[in-house]
Amino acid sequence: MATKLSINELKSSFANIKGLELLIGKIIEEEWDEIVGPTPYPSIIDLRAWDHRLLNRYEPFYSPLCDMCCLCTFGKCDLTKGKKGSCGIDIKSQQGKIVLIACLMGAACHATHARHLLDYLIKRKGRDYPIHLGEEIDLEAPLTRLVAGIKPKKLGDLEEVLDYIEKQITHLLSATATGQEANYIDFESKALHAGMIDNLALEVADIAQISALRFPKGDPEAPLVDLGMGVVDKSKPVILCIGHNVAPGSEIINYLEKEGIYGSVEVAGICCTAHDLTRYSTGAKIVGPLSRQLIFVRSGVADVMVLDEECIRTDIIEEAKKVGTRVIVTTDQLCANLPDMTKSPVDLIVKEIASGNTPAVFINNPAKVGEVAVKVALEIAPSRRASTISEEKEILNAVLRCRACGRCRRNCPADLPIDDAVSAARDKNLDLLAQIYDRCLNCARCESDCPEHIPIVSAIRVAAMEKIRNEKYKVRSGRGPIKDTEIRNVGRSIVMGEIPGVIAFVGCANYPNGNKELVEMADEFAKRRYIVLASGCSAMDIARYKDEDGQTLYEKYAGDFDAGCIVNTGSCVSNAHIMGAAVKIANIFAKRKLRGNFEEIADYILNRIGAVAIAWGAQHQKAAAIATGANRLGIPVILGPQGAKFRRAFLGRQDKKEKWMVYNARTGEKVYAGPAPEHLLYVAETKEEAMVTAARLVMRPNDTSKGRMIKLSHYIDLHQKLYGMIPDDFHLFVRNESDLPITMKDQLLKILKERKWEPVEIPDPTLLERQIVRME
Repeated sequence: MATKLSINELKSSFANIKGLELLIGKIIEEEWDEIVGPTPYPSIIDLRAWDHRLLNRYEPFYSPLCDMCCLCTFGKCDLTKGKKGSCGIDIKSQQGKIVLIACLMGAACHATHARHLLDYLIKRKGRDYPIHLGEEIDLEAPLTRLVAGIKPKKLGDLEEVLDYIEKQITHLLSATATGQEANYIDFESKALHAGMIDNLALEVADIAQISALRFPKGDPEAPLVDLGMGVVDKSKPVILCIGHNVAPGSEIINYLEKEGIYGSVEVAGICCTAHDLTRYSTGAKIVGPLSRQLIFVRSGVADVMVLDEECIRTDIIEEAKKVGTRVIVTTDQLCANLPDMTKSPVDLIVKEIASGNTPAVFINNPAKVGEVAVKVALEIAPSRRASTISEEKEILNAVLRCRACGRCRRNCPADLPIDDAVSAARDKNLDLLAQIYDRCLNCARCESDCPEHIPIVSAIRVAAMEKIRNEKYKVRSGRGPIKDTEIRNVGRSIVMGEIPGVIAFVGCANYPNGNKELVEMADEFAKRRYIVLASGCSAMDIARYKDEDGQTLYEKYAGDFDAGCIVNTGSCVSNAHIMGAAVKIANIFAKRKLRGNFEEIADYILNRIGAVAIAWGAQHQKAAAIATGANRLGIPVILGPQGAKFRRAFLGRQDKKEKWMVYNARTGEKVYAGPAPEHLLYVAETKEEAMVTAARLVMRPNDTSKGRMIKLSHYIDLHQKLYGMIPDDFHLFVRNESDLPITMKDQLLKILKERKWEPVEIPDPTLLERQIVRME
């Protein structure tokens, strides 16, 4: 980015100069004929007017976990019943501040991940290494073009984008300090900015690794890879990678290939680094999502555990030590008070780790991690296989200490019947514990509250051993971006509503009733010919169930971006391609200018593109940031019941007609467009509520009558199927009789007449006055 230098007056023998301004920066070869829009590299206030439009319609609704503010030494301050804190803050603004902090945590995680990854790839490939996402993708970085206003051609171009991201995070964090931002609406505006920055960081990370690490490039037929705790071959040395940064894991595979022994060592992963390992090499295995971390590590199967960054249990190193697993931590985000052996000779490191003198070390060099991890695994695996990895009898004997106090269940975030299961296990009936395995989040809060210190998670593993051995599934490797050609094929059908909608399953594994509900939702929408996308832990969990034919959803449905298909974009950073697809539709199909033109594109998406994300198990602050970024783009997000703990929703009011007025771009008049989409951020208590809400939130003011008829058909049919009745509010989404499903038209017209319904025009909708077509 350019630096501005101002000189008021300069006198020399050559000339007298006044009022000189110089812009000093890198020289950019301009190959993009699109003019720069109004907001390239927007500051934290450049899109504030757009945010306020959204927040006026979708008012923040807060659900505080605590009514106290404890952020400065004046506290604790009681903010109940209209009280204010010592600094003058009220409960709404304090909650807005907490939400902003959470979004900044998420954005900072993804920005740091992107920086680590980009630095690593530039070191390996050079700044001039080209960004290339495949022959059918010319629009390689939709979010970067939209937000930054640049067209990145090589890895080095992404450094400028990250510089901008890091600067914005600093400015936003400053606003959370005592004595800075004062109003909850502007805290939320800043949170929306943090979310946008987060989404941009996601794209930087993924397009860099796709280009440089031979990942699939938008391939709808990306290979099916192995997933599940049962797919790991325990007869081989096992290296387990946990986290989100694929660099150390890729170097493990590189070293194995270089030595000609790839295949003789198992390389497996948990959480998003597992996704990216299989994108790098189909020989890698996915153990599962974050919720499988503790139970797998306690199994002792891993000989070496390599930790990078994000979503790593803080006690996992101690858990690994208990079963003799050696540990290597690899980034500055997780040092864990371990000795830094980055500069030590490889042979010395291997000796220290393998001997057990130093069973856990810090090595901040991915290539060295690769060599050390392989050598240690090969050396210690034989002796570890000869010993008893887990003492099943000892674990089950611990169950006998249960005093039936019920504290385990009370401390369970999913309210699982742990107390009943442990009581049954005392009588040698392990069936209930085995049943809990499918729904257990592996958080171990039950153990933390157990007065007898019973290793309940380990007992669940022992009880479910047969299930674990048979836990073998197929998931499609993350394909990354949506091809431009796919956008051309479906863009019109999505915008006009003829494809009923795009449903994206995103986020963590903090589900209320296990992953089966997620599978059922994805299957239902795919059968109804919605376009279904998935990423991160959700993409893994969609695969963790087989139908009566023994197929997972990825085997049952094609991987195209098309009606009735299920797309795995990849890891957390691949969420960028879900938002990017919506941006591509606006640019490729609708020919809307993209470059630095955020407000117009977001307005288009909000009013015309029927996309909804479902974060059914959202848990991490990163999920809050991703969702908030989607909201700024006009994409609604539905959270599962645990999502209420994010403390905030963006809710519309059907009863406030004035909130649903839009400009008709053809006439300039303000007209009523109906509550579509009704909410931007919504918490659903049940799977059924999530499904009917998603079918409602894909409706857009721009829907043609044919499109609205299709969407209403699914909304009404789902509501009848799940609740046994026609939804009370369907009339709010009927603009004229042509919107009504043909098979139910007479029945629905009768209800409309009873409710004194009147038709309204279908506008060319926009919230932006500048989008009005001026008539002569």
